[in-house]
Amino acid sequence: MSNGQIIIANFNSEVLKNNPLQDPFIRQLPIYLPPGYAESKQNYPVIFLLGGFMNGGIKLLNREAFSEAIDERLNRLMSTNIIQPMIVVMPDCFTYYGGSQYLNSSATGHYESYIINELVPYIKQTYRTAEPTKWTLMGKSSGGYGAMALGMRHADMFGNIICHSGDMGFEYCYQPDFPDTVITLEKHQGIVGFMKHFYHKVKKDGRDIQALNTIAMAAAYSPNPTEPCGIEFPFDLHTGAIRPDIWQQWLQHDPVHMLEDYQTALKKLNIFFDCGIRDECRLFAGARMLSTKMKALNIKHTYEEFDDTHRNTNYRYDRSLQFISDLL
Repeated sequence: MSNGQIIIANFNSEVLKNNPLQDPFIRQLPIYLPPGYAESKQNYPVIFLLGGFMNGGIKLLNREAFSEAIDERLNRLMSTNIIQPMIVVMPDCFTYYGGSQYLNSSATGHYESYIINELVPYIKQTYRTAEPTKWTLMGKSSGGYGAMALGMRHADMFGNIICHSGDMGFEYCYQPDFPDTVITLEKHQGIVGFMKHFYHKVKKDGRDIQALNTIAMAAAYSPNPTEPCGIEFPFDLHTGAIRPDIWQQWLQHDPVHMLEDYQTALKKLNIFFDCGIRDECRLFAGARMLSTKMKALNIKHTYEEFDDTHRNTNYRYDRSLQFISDLL
């Protein structure tokens, strides 16, 4: 069996033009076409594969020693008939702060609209695609969050969600970073000073990434045009004390807290999510909360745990892709 083909489209986005961070609005869009696509007349299932924080788009095609890039994995799984042929779309939603959480924000840009209003219609118009029930949102970490959040809000456009180690249970995965971020921002006199430091520093350390992640999350969950850089933090920038009103804005984006409002939509979808029990970001706690609430609300889903950490777990794609392929 032949391998699939990678198309790299240069997509000119209208909704990302004039974004507040002046990030590129012409983005490379990798698209994996399955083996035999050119010769067939078949309509194919579609997966939108969303990258994690500081990842996504063409980076998903990177080859590393002793591991598979996503196209190599897809070729293997399709050539051995473990999964059926699919089209896989890999959006680039990277920002100056490292990521967008795939949301619309006045502080970063309209990345949810970019995917839903621009990329989905583009793929439908350009390629032979199956009906929406055979479209899947899939991702890991921030990409897993994006898959879950967008799936909840756009259940009419997708039929399936795959979420690997997705951001949820915000009080466990984000709050522990707040005190260190206070000190880091104080050291560099705020966001602007920190970002200059970050981009000029040759080797970024753990606290740098920790602060960057907190800034990116605040830009996604609590943008405020009246604040410096258009970002409001859910904690006091001197003491680190939680600001309940802003923290509540964050929780409105937490899948654990979103669940009740979108339970009707979720009952229409096939849902698979997992998490490692040694996840450094403690995401298994939120995943367990989500699964427990789904059971209470009679939302059918498959939740799995595995004995591993947050990183280097792309082997779990074999499991989730087979799960979705078998359902389709």
